[in-house]
Amino acid sequence: MNTPPRHPLKSIPRSTTHPKAAQQPALTADVGDRKDVAEGVPSALRPDPQTGDGRYPVAWLHISAPRGAVPTATSKCLCGRDRSAVGHGHVLALIDEHTAHRDECPLRTPQEGRTAA
Repeated sequence: MNTPPRHPLKSIPRSTTHPKAAQQPALTADVGDRKDVAEGVPSALRPDPQTGDGRYPVAWLHISAPRGAVPTATSKCLCGRDRSAVGHGHVLALIDEHTAHRDECPLRTPQEGRTAA
């Protein structure tokens, strides 16, 4: 078999007949403190000083209404409610349902002391 001649502008390396093993990194002993920060600066994570007021998100309403396109909306809640709507009228109805769900959600309304219907 003949090897085709190489184009003069190509820089393809010639293959060797003997493959070489990849070089292994040198093993070092991990001794001492971590050196990822400046000397004297503790590297331990501290608690976030910005503590919240106890509130956290329970329900999300995502509305997408690009100019000239059909609006869409998604209403999700941690209680498992997951609804979506497409179209102007349906999106407006979903907004009203989402607002009404805020008063009915079992995660927002304590169940203790409620009487069965």
